[in-house]
Amino acid sequence: MAEQEKPLLIKRYASRRLYNTETSDYVTLEDIAAFIRDGREVQIIDLKTGDDLTRQYLLQIIAEHESRGENVLPVNVLNDLVRSYMIPGGGMMPQFLQSSFEMLRESQNKMMENMNAMNPMSQMPGFEALQAQQQAFLKAMTGGLSSGWSGPDKDEEQTESKEDLDDIKKQLAELQKKLSKLN
Repeated sequence: MAEQEKPLLIKRYASRRLYNTETSDYVTLEDIAAFIRDGREVQIIDLKTGDDLTRQYLLQIIAEHESRGENVLPVNVLNDLVRSYMIPGGGMMPQFLQSSFEMLRESQNKMMENMNAMNPMSQMPGFEALQAQQQAFLKAMTGGLSSGWSGPDKDEEQTESKEDLDDIKKQLAELQKKLSKLN
């Protein structure tokens, strides 16, 4: 398995300090959030018990961003998440969210492939360096949401992207209706 594909192992000591096993130094939640924004998977393990604490810390990162006014999720989505926890068996929300994010990643990857295949500039020397700079800039500007995108805006791609977003919104609305009927 390639180095980037392996999750970054973070160990939590009894003192609750987080230790990056790759760089042999202590990290903060903000450091972990930066690793994730850069596309790196992380795994946080309690050193003493061996328990996987990744979910707890990821939720804590989201909660801290929310408390600073950086609205990650709309209130209605948060309400639906809470409702989904009240349904025996957890409801369909976790699977729906996972599928939605997988579709988003696939769309971004396809858009990037199409941009590279259709762009005559991709044959020019130095294009890869320019493309890497552009990706870094976009990642910094969007907080990592556009990590798969690497080219200038085009009306056609924007339309497709908006249609995909509209489809996801429709699916979410349908799921919300189903959840409210269950209550």
